[in-house]
Amino acid sequence: MNVQEIRQHFPILNQEVNGHPLVYLDSAATSQKPVQVIEALDRYYKEYNSNVHRGVHTLGTRATDGYEGAREKVARFINAKEPAEVIFTRGTTTSLNYVAWGYARNFIGEGDEIVITPMEHHSNLIPWQQAAKATGATLKYIPLQPDGTISLEDVRATVTERTKLVAITHVSNVLGTINPIREIAGIVHEKGAVLVVDGAQSAPHQKVDVQDLDCDFYAMSGHKMLGPTGIGVLYGKRELLEKMEPVEFGGEMIDFVELYDSTWKEIPWKFEGGTPIIAGAIGLAAAIDFLEQIGMDAIHEHEQKLAQYALEQLRQIDGLQVYGPEERGGLVTFNIDNVHPHDVATVLDAEGIAIRAGHHCAQPLMRWLEVTATARASFYFYNDEKDIDALVKGLQKAKEYFGNVFTG
Repeated sequence: MNVQEIRQHFPILNQEVNGHPLVYLDSAATSQKPVQVIEALDRYYKEYNSNVHRGVHTLGTRATDGYEGAREKVARFINAKEPAEVIFTRGTTTSLNYVAWGYARNFIGEGDEIVITPMEHHSNLIPWQQAAKATGATLKYIPLQPDGTISLEDVRATVTERTKLVAITHVSNVLGTINPIREIAGIVHEKGAVLVVDGAQSAPHQKVDVQDLDCDFYAMSGHKMLGPTGIGVLYGKRELLEKMEPVEFGGEMIDFVELYDSTWKEIPWKFEGGTPIIAGAIGLAAAIDFLEQIGMDAIHEHEQKLAQYALEQLRQIDGLQVYGPEERGGLVTFNIDNVHPHDVATVLDAEGIAIRAGHHCAQPLMRWLEVTATARASFYFYNDEKDIDALVKGLQKAKEYFGNVFTG
């Protein structure tokens, strides 16, 4: 993989920040956008901006073709059985809330169980808290191993005959843990429950085959995989989507409307009320084209090597602790003794290095780690070892600076 050639497609990376070349290590929060995606959005607004599914004029037809073509492209990208199993949403958060409101609140009741893990992003935790409160179900947690992984034995012990739904992240946004979704699906389905997967940190970084994983629902965000903000996907098996109730009501999701009752369109449109995220879907399609041109297997392999290189280099810094398992996705989360991660991030920013610091929308996991916050460097295929070297150099500077502060 020629990273320098790839970087030429990302205009934002060719700049200086605070007098230093930008080193962007925050792709787990949002990825940068290649010029191909930017141009696809520009083309839509300049050449065929129109609403979809409504007008019979030329611009409307072109917009509809672009929007529905994007749905077909997403379906192929994740290997859904059919495009109808792909719902466009605002992002992973919205997708998970759709399942919590449209499915869980209708098919889970008092005495039933919802099972999640302590490593979940708030987007895959709070909706299930609320669903449990609304239905009278019990919320249960699969315990974590000391390295931040989960064992299949613990999954079997936690998921019972009363369990109706299990929700779990594919890749942790803090620990980098890659969960064994296919094996978990087997356990969940043995008990007659459904499996919901938060794919925000997996879809951008590795090949995802929802049929092979055998998950029932899968949520993902466009902005983490080179696409625009405000566009996401909820994949669901047809039989489950057909049973689900819509969450938003209004135009375009209806079949017939009477004065006192209405009926809904078939999937996927019954979940896409109002004017949909047309430009976002078209931009996401362009992002998928770019990702497939690079190759998802090549991207995953490159990031795995970067993560291992980062682990090796960071572990040479005295007083720095890295969290999470050895085998991980393309990120490292860490703390430096006696230095708040926000201070670390501020020093790095002065060197032109962008990382994330805070609780990463995972406060229960922070408490499990016995910290209030951490620093996180996350990688994508436009990063290379030089970016890791710059990070290490910046961390050494932060450690030296704050060491002098504490001893001066």
